[in-house]
Amino acid sequence: MKLYLSVDMEGITGLPDYTFVDSSAHNYEYGRRIMTQEANAVIEGAFGAGADEVLVNDSHSKMNNLLAEELHPDAELISGGVKLYSMVEGLDDSYAGAMFEGYHSRAGQPGVMSHSMIHGVRNMWINGHEIGELGFNAYVAGYHGVPVLLVAGDDGACREAEELIPGVVTAAVKQSLTRSAVRSLSPKKARELLKEKTGEAIRNRGNVKPLTPPDNPVLRIEFTNYGQAEWAAFMPGCEIEPGTTIVRFKANDILEAYRAMLVMIELALQTTYR
Repeated sequence: MKLYLSVDMEGITGLPDYTFVDSSAHNYEYGRRIMTQEANAVIEGAFGAGADEVLVNDSHSKMNNLLAEELHPDAELISGGVKLYSMVEGLDDSYAGAMFEGYHSRAGQPGVMSHSMIHGVRNMWINGHEIGELGFNAYVAGYHGVPVLLVAGDDGACREAEELIPGVVTAAVKQSLTRSAVRSLSPKKARELLKEKTGEAIRNRGNVKPLTPPDNPVLRIEFTNYGQAEWAAFMPGCEIEPGTTIVRFKANDILEAYRAMLVMIELALQTTYR
């Protein structure tokens, strides 16, 4: 049994603010050690529950945060920031299930460091259904027929997952007090919970269906300012909805929509005057 693990950082135990997840900030090295330890807890739980292979995709920022020399020796790691499918790089129909760890809630929602890809995004929709990183990644997994078995992170991410994916197992390692303050389990207790919940999720896999994406999805992204929308709309096939900062793109399938989203946000980041 092959399992896929996407690891973000904002939802890792005890991390309350950007100083733990920004590689230029003073708490980052601590954050990446805890991130690696928690990835290992999920990997151990997966192998203990019958997995033969676990592929780990580093899914935060430049995507080179996990400490390879400290990662479980039987797991494989995708690291580095230039990926066609970003947080779900390497996921295909050969996997029995996907697991999302260290995840956070989408932009505009309660939760620690909540956002959707970049802070310039206010909202994202697929066919009018509001989604964040978690939802978009789950749709890509569903395109390949792969169910999302486990979502771990803060309480906001877990609520979002439970609303989106019937039957999914969640593991909340911290409760958000504000967007930059948390009440957290200790790292040791969190690792125990993650290992236990991973086993539960794998045993429960027959009760979770893949999140099937719509055909010919319409992607809409609302940006914070008009300059970001202008940059994003430079991509062929995009248009700004009049009177808004929403950029629309009609895709052939969810994979094209996902790659369009990545290009749009990279273009939006070219806006320098806020």
